[in-house]
Amino acid sequence: MSHDEIEYKDSGIPQPYHLVEPSIWPILGAFAAGLMMGGMILFMHKVKIGSLDLGWGWPIIGLVGVLAIMAVWWRDIISEATFQKLHSPLVKLGLRYGMALFIASEVMFFSAFFWAYYSAALYPPAIFGGTWPPNNIAETVAPFDMPFMMTLILLLSGTTVTWAHHAIVHGDKRGLINGLACTVALGVSFSLCQAYEYTHAEFGLTAGIYGSTFYMATGFHGLHVIIGTIFLAVCLWRAKQGHFTKDSHFGLEAAAWYWHFVDVVWLFLFVSVYWYGSR
Repeated sequence: MSHDEIEYKDSGIPQPYHLVEPSIWPILGAFAAGLMMGGMILFMHKVKIGSLDLGWGWPIIGLVGVLAIMAVWWRDIISEATFQKLHSPLVKLGLRYGMALFIASEVMFFSAFFWAYYSAALYPPAIFGGTWPPNNIAETVAPFDMPFMMTLILLLSGTTVTWAHHAIVHGDKRGLINGLACTVALGVSFSLCQAYEYTHAEFGLTAGIYGSTFYMATGFHGLHVIIGTIFLAVCLWRAKQGHFTKDSHFGLEAAAWYWHFVDVVWLFLFVSVYWYGSR
């Protein structure tokens, strides 16, 4: 009998697969996400349902619903993995494949933004004056000002999350908590810097192809930073609760993979959108 077979048999699981219990969270999560996105569309097009006009109310209600569903769904998964011991080695392998494929799909997502950007930047149409940035952009964001500071913050956060991962591998709980705390703080700092940058930029989302590609690419990256920060904050809470061991900590590994992906995307954004786009 192999080590993996002994591990799941000792945990009381009759077979190495995890048969998920029926849950209401997927359908409720889909409804909340639909309400959030549908509410944003209604708000942007100023559509009223009868005499009811909640403005930002619908998307905010949807967002609160999404966050609530995330919390209770994660709670159930943490219980299954940590207390019920349902995540056997085979299940963990499947989770790794799933996370890797998810990150691959994110690569395709950002590739579309880079494609749109370079399609216009390398061959600027005559309507833009044949130059890049277009003539209507009087001043771009200086790459070696706030964006460079944000680059240093993300690169430093990549080292601190690696510190946290190495700490748990060696059974160092204090190093794990300190590393995660530093990473979460750096993630929040990056988001604050990006908010400052957006509020002081000389152009907006409606400033033609340059503004739309700039804000779509950097904005969606900023959203991923916020999601990754929440992911790591949950890991920090779990680390303080003692959920991670040196032999079982895939939740932390998945968060670290995601965070390194966010780091790499930002390096491409810095070179392409900020440095090349400001020439």
